[in-house]
Amino acid sequence: MITQEMIKNFPTSPGVYLMKTSDGTVIYVGKARNLRNRVRAYVGDTRDSRVHIRFMVQLVESVDYLVTDTEKEALILENTLIKQHRPKYNINLRDDKTYFSLRMDMKEEFPRLSLVRKIPSDGARYFGPYSSATAAKEVLKQLYKMFPLRHYPLATCMARKRPCLYHQIKQCSAPCCGLITKEEYAALAEGAALFLEGKNTEIARLYRAKMNQASQEMRYEDAARYRDLVRAIEVTVERQKMVAQGGDSDVFGVHREGDQMQIALLHIRGGTVTGGRTFLFGWELETEEGLASFLNEYYDLDAPLPPQVLIPFPIPEPGPLEELLSEKAGKKVLIAAPQRGPKLEMVKLAQKNAETAAQERLAKESSSATLLTELAEKLHLSRTPRRIECYDISNIQGEMAVGSRVVFIDGKSDKNLYRRYRIKGVLQSDDFAMMREVLSRRFKAETTEEQPDLIVVDGGLGQLGVLNAVLDELGVTGVEAAGLAKSRTFRDMESEEISKSDERVFRPGRKNPITLRQSSAPLLLLARIRDEAHRFAVTYHKAVRSKVLTGSSLDQVPGIGAKRKKALLKHFGSLRGVQGATLEELKAAPGMTESAAKALWEHLHQGTEDA
Repeated sequence: MITQEMIKNFPTSPGVYLMKTSDGTVIYVGKARNLRNRVRAYVGDTRDSRVHIRFMVQLVESVDYLVTDTEKEALILENTLIKQHRPKYNINLRDDKTYFSLRMDMKEEFPRLSLVRKIPSDGARYFGPYSSATAAKEVLKQLYKMFPLRHYPLATCMARKRPCLYHQIKQCSAPCCGLITKEEYAALAEGAALFLEGKNTEIARLYRAKMNQASQEMRYEDAARYRDLVRAIEVTVERQKMVAQGGDSDVFGVHREGDQMQIALLHIRGGTVTGGRTFLFGWELETEEGLASFLNEYYDLDAPLPPQVLIPFPIPEPGPLEELLSEKAGKKVLIAAPQRGPKLEMVKLAQKNAETAAQERLAKESSSATLLTELAEKLHLSRTPRRIECYDISNIQGEMAVGSRVVFIDGKSDKNLYRRYRIKGVLQSDDFAMMREVLSRRFKAETTEEQPDLIVVDGGLGQLGVLNAVLDELGVTGVEAAGLAKSRTFRDMESEEISKSDERVFRPGRKNPITLRQSSAPLLLLARIRDEAHRFAVTYHKAVRSKVLTGSSLDQVPGIGAKRKKALLKHFGSLRGVQGATLEELKAAPGMTESAAKALWEHLHQGTEDA
């Protein structure tokens, strides 16, 4: 436990502190403007009285610290150490979601919109972000109807001898065939940019002026085109929800229940909600500190940075974080907790989204808990099966055999826990023996992996018997077992009708299967788990089979890996060229050694020597 003696010599400068258990495990990393004062807040009469914080502090046996020159450096170091140690009491935000943006380079001869993932400093204009490629493409689809810009790269367009199909459906102005001037095209491109930036009033004013000018000059076709553009813009704008008068911002809402923190994020671009998402993570310290830590980690993942970040309540010491974000964005970024006006309304909307997401999550968890309780009752299990594992085998007459494992936690698949097995010890077509090998490898391995509450195998009493035998042999206790046999299709001899039998669930110690209503939620869950294991096994089997069938004799030679194989094929032109090379020519090939060349020569000429 942290004591005053530990921290009496701590410096009063900015830095990062690491709380460690008796075995040296880092369980929390924090930053501070004043290291001594911040760590002192965890001890003595002034310490935080909440139970979960007191519990964390009791686990701490030592506190290390690293001094930095500035608070901004402390933020950067904190992020680095969290990624390195993955402490239990920090936010470990691993966000694999990629944002998409639309790019338009106004310096091009005929600017074009394209979909990109990164936003480099190249002078082009970027619009977004969009949470998925589908969302961005939908925006493009609607945009082309109003602003008929080119769809393809400039070189491809200019190589055409006649307009493409997009011109026929009035979604391209055909600059490739000179059907629009550079000036008129530039006006279209600028209109599209203003529309994406939410400056719709300015666009309407611009195009009305062009419409009136074209009408006065008796260019009635041009005037009609501008009129249609203005109408299309007005109709589209009416469908969008405006939440502010212009401006770009990220708006965060926070809802907390116990140690679960739900955060909702709304992207506001040009005064319009362009997208949003939610995050859920465990957090046991102050809510304000949790939000600050989240913002630091979230924007460290190269998330798009707007000029303002709106939050529901002030965070401690926002200045260094603002400085860090401004440096990343290359422009001033402001973090604010608005107290009135349209910005406060946006924050309230984000708060409502966070609360709704939390309620939806709790409802799903309650539904899953009810379902698993019902499953335990129907199958006469000793406890609710929170973790369910399912295994399946895939092979062709014993060849290229593989096994699969899928894991469902609280009724949901957890793909991080999926495993694939290449069958090594069974050479003939014997699914029982293959299943025995897979299960033995699962439970024999030296691992700290959590044991399942229930294992499901695809099959009847035979496969279930193999599962029970392996569990007994390895002394595995406390794991329930079940076999799920697929329904069978058959035809009655006296009738032409085709019938289908029920899915059957087998349990140890019971000769007859357990009958579950075929449309019942417990049976549908078991079938979904079984089908997912089958899909995962078949997918792996196809990958193995494809690799074997498309491989070459070079793959069988020790010392010839993918890099050397590629170099050999490039040097000799083909596999036949490699086979016809002399030993000296193989030695002289790029990347080859004498031993590798000799091994390859012997492998390629083994049949000739034996003959």
